[in-house]
Amino acid sequence: MFGRGSKLYSILFLKCPRCHGGAFLEANPYHLKRFNKVKKRCPSCQLKYSIEPSFYYGSMYVSYAVGIAISAAVFILIQLLGLNLTPIHIFISIVVTLILLMPYIGAVSKLIWANFFFTYDPSIAKAKQDSK
Repeated sequence: MFGRGSKLYSILFLKCPRCHGGAFLEANPYHLKRFNKVKKRCPSCQLKYSIEPSFYYGSMYVSYAVGIAISAAVFILIQLLGLNLTPIHIFISIVVTLILLMPYIGAVSKLIWANFFFTYDPSIAKAKQDSK
């Protein structure tokens, strides 16, 4: 489920959607100088990450959905832990969590968007593994 070949592997580990070997971003999402900057090509399989100009604008919709999911998860976690927080404290908890996770949410959203358009190719991944 989480191994190479699953879209979840590519998304969670920020790897190329086609070979699951090369890095998707130029730097760690929390490296604010190069905040979520996507590489032009995969260093492993040479896949061009951007199909067209402004390709990753669509990831804003995915980012919104991921943010809502995280907000709901924080709310449910607060309820399950039995924390007796006022609505304003719950709101602050959600906002702080979203602010702290914002760089990772942006990176994951771009990868989810890319995984809609690129599919895993086991022959490329195997060829790269055999050449090592």
